[in-house]
Amino acid sequence: MTIRAVLALLATSLCAPPALAADTLARVRDQGYFVWGADQEGGGPYVYPDPNGSGGLVGFEVDLAARLAVLLTARLGTEVTARFAQGPWDMLPELLRTERIDMVLNGYELTPERIQVMAATRPYYVYTLQLLARKDDATLSRWEAITAAHPVKIGILGGSAAERYLRARYTHDEVDVVSYDGNTNAMLDVVRGKLDATLADTPIARFYAKDFPALAAVGEPVAPGSYVLYLRPGDEAWRSALDAAIVKLAADGSLRQIYERYGIWTEEQARLGEAQAPQAVVAAATPGFFARHGLALVQAAAMTLLLSLASMPVAIVLGVLIALGRLFGPRLLRRPLKIYVEVLRGTPLLLQLLVIFYLLPAIGLNLHPVLAAIVGLAINYSAYEAEIYRAGLLAVPVGQMEAAAALGMSRVTALRRVVIPQAVRIVMPPVTNDFIALFKDTSVCSVVTVVELAKRYNIAVMNNPADILPLAAMTAVLYLVMSYPLSVLSRRMEIEASI
Repeated sequence: MTIRAVLALLATSLCAPPALAADTLARVRDQGYFVWGADQEGGGPYVYPDPNGSGGLVGFEVDLAARLAVLLTARLGTEVTARFAQGPWDMLPELLRTERIDMVLNGYELTPERIQVMAATRPYYVYTLQLLARKDDATLSRWEAITAAHPVKIGILGGSAAERYLRARYTHDEVDVVSYDGNTNAMLDVVRGKLDATLADTPIARFYAKDFPALAAVGEPVAPGSYVLYLRPGDEAWRSALDAAIVKLAADGSLRQIYERYGIWTEEQARLGEAQAPQAVVAAATPGFFARHGLALVQAAAMTLLLSLASMPVAIVLGVLIALGRLFGPRLLRRPLKIYVEVLRGTPLLLQLLVIFYLLPAIGLNLHPVLAAIVGLAINYSAYEAEIYRAGLLAVPVGQMEAAAALGMSRVTALRRVVIPQAVRIVMPPVTNDFIALFKDTSVCSVVTVVELAKRYNIAVMNNPADILPLAAMTAVLYLVMSYPLSVLSRRMEIEASI
């Protein structure tokens, strides 16, 4: 996720032409289509692959985009179609800014921070936040049950309105907020008992109710808010056309028809036609950039450092043992070790982490998120270290082992005192390079709810889109500070190894 975000940021900031204050409506009329951006990875009921296997997309926002196209066709007097563009959810505003898409339509909440940098239409959906817990959990039957004396662990979608609500209302002693990349993973962990509850937008809670019958709503929904379409600032003709379309869809019952189809209609939606288009507001005085983000990013960098320093030594030890087993172990052991290496190198780290964190609990092995991340990184990198050390061992001349045997050393002693020390000297540069790579790969650990540096950056960007460039710069500097000493060490080792 984070790698995609960084690549998108570089592409949009450095390679793309600057955004123009163009008349999108006129361009849509001329080209016959508009492009709406969303992330189908977020799932239902927003935008998700058709479960019937048609290869297309379904979701209430897919239907909404299609209905907007119909109304724009009538308004412009020429056929207009809606084209979907996939993008990382947290990078959709950047795709909008560079005119790769014409609107952000993906459950984006209306927030004061976002309307400082983007224009917003009238709301097209009114959401609330619903707390979900296990039906058999009598200790959490209402919001008032959450106190410092009875703290709870609640899973949320990172960077969402649910996270902002919990952090503003409760202290860490009352609620341990666990950040997830998806809502269904949090729901699954509530069912399994890893979480006490999850807080989700009402469309998500309603849509997945049938898939999680063990969960029940806790109390009344809270913190109502609005989903809006986000557009480029100053594109008034385009916003006016979309506002008119939303009003018409609300008035003629089309929105209700769409929302009922996905089971997300609520009485709050009846007032959509009366809602006013949000206006940009003057930003209130806020603390400086470093006061707002500095400590959080440094703390997240410390987590990245912990994951790296804890997992790499384990990976190295495992790699040495696997390499020795493949070269000098019994024949029955060599083939399983080869399969181990090939399977781990041939499957993504992301998939391995998901197996460790979400599937192992089914057999009773329930690891803490940080421990699961360390285990996943260590196991994954052990396969690569095994191949590096195997190459290093093979690079040691056979005569070294023969000479050690002539001196009366046993095979184990010869390996320990003669062969392995020489192999270590040979492989240290590539091992150090792997250590540097490991710093960046910790970003994948967000899928097991670990908030490391890259995840903290993503969360900060979602809540403060105007800070995207300084946030990216500070994040890059922190990664560089952590990895540059290893780069220097690697170059020195390469020089020494060549002497």
